[in-house]
Amino acid sequence: MVRRTDTRRRMVTSAAELFRAQGYHATGLNQLVGAGGAPKGSLYFHFPGGKEQLAAEAITHSSENMAALLREVLEASPDCGTAITQVVEALGKNLAGTDYRCGCPIATVALDAGDSETIRQACTDGYTSWHAVITEYLTGQGIEPGTAATLGTIALSAIEGALLLARTQHDLAPLHAVGEHLRATFARELP
Repeated sequence: MVRRTDTRRRMVTSAAELFRAQGYHATGLNQLVGAGGAPKGSLYFHFPGGKEQLAAEAITHSSENMAALLREVLEASPDCGTAITQVVEALGKNLAGTDYRCGCPIATVALDAGDSETIRQACTDGYTSWHAVITEYLTGQGIEPGTAATLGTIALSAIEGALLLARTQHDLAPLHAVGEHLRATFARELP
């Protein structure tokens, strides 16, 4: 017997991958239910708010996973230069490993379903959490908090753009170029 929470968790996890690869509008209800291994009709049982609620929860799930990955990579790095290189390498490995189908875990949905306040807020919360992880790391490296916050915004924006370019070009060169530029930028700001 499958517990209700197991089915729900599977649906969120599989929805996160589908939305990441296809976007919100291109992912159908039958596909979401089927990929989650759930019986037909179970979507509204587990997610009374329907596809929109499932999408918001999937974005939250993806955002939390990415924040954990960022935190893990940053904490294991001996310095800012190594940290940015390892973050870029991890993102590039993931992108190439999905044959360039899955870049940022929330960008595809953010661009596709921004008209939904529920989804927009989940995306905002995700980006905010990643920004906080980066800013906290930079502050811990001795960079003044205001400068660290600005550099966090620049890093997040540049990496997001590089992931999009790399995904559309099927080439990691934009991601590597941004990584090198950020590495040099962080080095200039260190005390």
